[in-house]
Amino acid sequence: MKENSKTPSKMEIPKGLWLRCDGCGEILYRKSLEQNLFVCMRCGYHFRISATKYVELILDNESFEEFDKNFVSGNPLNFPNYKEKLEEAQKKTGYKEAFIYGRGRINNIAVIFGAMDFNFMGGSMGSVVGEKVARAIRKAYTDRVPLIIVATSGGARMQEGIFSLMQLAKTAAELALLASAKIPYIVVVTNPTMAGVMASYASLGDIIIAEPKALLGFAGARVIEGTIGEKLPEGFQTAEFLLAHGFVDLVVPRKQLRPTISKILDIVWNKKESQSLETEKLNYKIEE
Repeated sequence: MKENSKTPSKMEIPKGLWLRCDGCGEILYRKSLEQNLFVCMRCGYHFRISATKYVELILDNESFEEFDKNFVSGNPLNFPNYKEKLEEAQKKTGYKEAFIYGRGRINNIAVIFGAMDFNFMGGSMGSVVGEKVARAIRKAYTDRVPLIIVATSGGARMQEGIFSLMQLAKTAAELALLASAKIPYIVVVTNPTMAGVMASYASLGDIIIAEPKALLGFAGARVIEGTIGEKLPEGFQTAEFLLAHGFVDLVVPRKQLRPTISKILDIVWNKKESQSLETEKLNYKIEE
């Protein structure tokens, strides 16, 4: 009697179970990486994570109340296939646009919190992203609470042309209003944050925090070298280089973002609020 010579079928490995680190090339088990907040256990490389992950990472549990969730971009220039690209990005990410924002709390301190998602068309800034960022700033101003934005972007959205570029001026003007009220704005720049976003609200924070090795800048290194005709220094656009040259205030690993932001708010805001409350009590007694 012949033995069954049928070879067993190969075990199918679920897609996305293992990820290669862009920092050191190590093959990493996704579940272990997720438990480590998508930071490589070997070299510390920070993988990109979603806007929702930053909400979970930084804010108090279940404290986030999202605003303007259903805002969607139009096609003001009738750009070919733009509508289809938007629909594809919406299906891929579960967001209507590349920026989400709302009210939340950090260690019970009320804040307005916003985060960008690079998976939505490279985190590009169109008219809706700019409008939502402006509304987040204005909400922080009217509610008199600190503003925190996590930024990541490839720049302005080419499909919206000048409408996209107008968002640089709009968001900067709103931030000037916030600064006049002495309300703190903390921005966390992640890998990458470039072009129009870096040239506007991502570089205008009272305190600028960067994740390690984040790529930050306006134009790419090759474009700059071609323009000025000079070789750029090593690591010219990394968070660490910009920290050494005073553009970034802190480089903070992902695990330390929440405690770092909480400590900053405790120093620059909690004491101010306590002093304001004491002044109000004093005024009340004087009027009595």
